[in-house]
Amino acid sequence: MAKADFYDLLGVDRSAGEADLKSAYRKLAKKYHPDINPGDAAAEKKFKQISEAYDVLKDAQSRAAYDQFGHAAFEGGGAGAAGAGFGGGANFTDFGSMGDIFEEFFGNTQRGNQQRRGADLRTEVNITLEDAFSGTERQISLTHAVACTPCGGTGARAGTTATTCSMCHGHGKVRAQQGFFMVERPCQQCGGTGQMIGDPCRDCRGRGHLQKKRNLSVAVPAGVEDGTRIRLSNEGDAGPHGAPAGDLYVFVNIRPHAFLQRDGADLYCTMPIPFDLAIRGGGLDVPLLGSTRVKLSVPEGAQSGQQFRLRGKGMPVLRTRRHGDLYVQIDVEMPTGLNRKQEKLFAAFRESLGEANYPTSAAFRKTDPSS
Repeated sequence: MAKADFYDLLGVDRSAGEADLKSAYRKLAKKYHPDINPGDAAAEKKFKQISEAYDVLKDAQSRAAYDQFGHAAFEGGGAGAAGAGFGGGANFTDFGSMGDIFEEFFGNTQRGNQQRRGADLRTEVNITLEDAFSGTERQISLTHAVACTPCGGTGARAGTTATTCSMCHGHGKVRAQQGFFMVERPCQQCGGTGQMIGDPCRDCRGRGHLQKKRNLSVAVPAGVEDGTRIRLSNEGDAGPHGAPAGDLYVFVNIRPHAFLQRDGADLYCTMPIPFDLAIRGGGLDVPLLGSTRVKLSVPEGAQSGQQFRLRGKGMPVLRTRRHGDLYVQIDVEMPTGLNRKQEKLFAAFRESLGEANYPTSAAFRKTDPSS
């Protein structure tokens, strides 16, 4: 029975580019993958066919051979034969089908040591709400991998160069067929680096990096919120054999304030005021962040729980010139520890008061519970 045309299997025309081939393959591979269709022999067969087709067409040389000779190019003794592989057809050592599917499911996997960045690092800084209000700078100390200076991060002794691994051809990984699956493992010959170092650097012993302690200054911008992540590019671990370094992520922790609570750029506080000020009204200084104060006008007869809004007196909005608001809720504080003279004065004062002075209490007492 004649084998199906590889272009027809992938649903593309013969002029399709690399991106079109990959897109068509991924869509079909996800549809017919055995893990998605357990026990479905037809889907398993289809998966093998499209995998074989894509592995041939994605490679320029094998595609050219197929375009010229068809399936005969990959049969024993045929012109341009590519050797045995998955399903007796194409060679899968370069880019196996499972690797491409994993890219689609789990994100882009970096192949080849020359493309692999160093590891990202994480640390934390603790600041106060005042620091978050005005912005601050913190010194952090970390031990991480830095590129070896004598060898320039290559791992090879100065004056020498590393060679490409003959087993994995620089990819750092090798693939082997197990049934209809292609299994990817780190190359044992080069340890997954993709390179062979014949004369390793004496300082780093061929690793290309050394562990060193370093102090860094981190600028924390005004308006930063608790849990904010600050990224310092290329301050992570050095990449293997001269590859770019990873990033350092600094997470900001803001300690609770004594009396201010924060919600985004707005601040909230409960402020006690003397009962006589609540009775007669007047101005009151409210302490703000940044060692400043603002005057709050308390109206005559103010009650506990009454809230006042001070516009623009909250936290700065990150990377803007705007500020949130400050909400002040008053709590009328009653005097304690009265002496005899004060008690007599309060007794006289109390006797001078009537229902008109307590309108809320009077209205409550006159309420009919049955209504």
